Amino acid sequence: MSNAETDLHGDVVLLTGMSGGGKSVAMHALEDAGYFCVDNLPAELLLDFLRLEQQRGERRVAIAVDVRSAGSLPLMLPLLKDLRARGVAVRSIFLDASNDALMRRFSETRRPHPLREDRDTGFGGLDGSAEDKHRLLLDAIQLERELLGGLKAESTVIDTSQLRPAQLRAWLGDLVGPNAGSKLTLVFESFAFKHGVPSDADFVFDVRVLPNPYYDRELRPLTGRDAPVAAYLAAQPEVGLMMGQIAGFLSRWLPNFAADQRSYLTVAIGCTGGQHRSVYLVEMLARQFSHHGHVLKRHRELDAK
Repeated sequence: MSNAETDLHGDVVLLTGMSGGGKSVAMHALEDAGYFCVDNLPAELLLDFLRLEQQRGERRVAIAVDVRSAGSLPLMLPLLKDLRARGVAVRSIFLDASNDALMRRFSETRRPHPLREDRDTGFGGLDGSAEDKHRLLLDAIQLERELLGGLKAESTVIDTSQLRPAQLRAWLGDLVGPNAGSKLTLVFESFAFKHGVPSDADFVFDVRVLPNPYYDRELRPLTGRDAPVAAYLAAQPEVGLMMGQIAGFLSRWLPNFAADQRSYLTVAIGCTGGQHRSVYLVEMLARQFSHHGHVLKRHRELDAK
């Protein structure tokens, strides 16, 4: 291995994920955060590009990779592991979304999926039934999941299914901001079960069994961040017991995840509406684990308002 190969360093973000997952929004957010962004760089050119950037000085780099470079995708995963082994601070971020969300986005934009067999005729083609078009698009999405499965397993996953562009920009900014380092990032996220479980969650805790402030008329319009709701929940023994057990579990196993070189751990806490109980527990747990280092809070339903 040459010196040019061993002396690589710097701050690199590898952005990948599903077509329609929000990559354009994410790339703009990274540019706003001061990254030099390159879209669809072939894996064969990655090392030479990073060496050239290193010669130019300390500039943070973001590289987007997707199935448009399907031919070089098998090379990307070994390169990613090799760069990390050399000490390069590579953060791989995978933008995911449910099949339903992706199907809806492609239908709304009328853009062809890059793996669609009829891509030359535009969305859906000129011929064929709606059922055929639906099947072809779904097949393309499933194939894309298979092709990107290895990269997803090595990446921090953000589920964009229900995120507005502003939410994605904010969440990405937290992830690559100045406080994000090599230490494991702990994310607490509240959500509503009626809108689905976040697919990027590593652990999911269901707190719907706890007393619900929703049934108090005065507390109903408030959230778990408001003092009256917090006081109500703090007075409930079950809430303290649930929070203590979640905190105990995390305290026991966080060192193991950090030792396993995990860079990101998402703890999702759900209640019925994502407004009171889950929000309160996220706020309290984030405060309790603030000593851990890089701790983020997300309130999926509240942030969407």
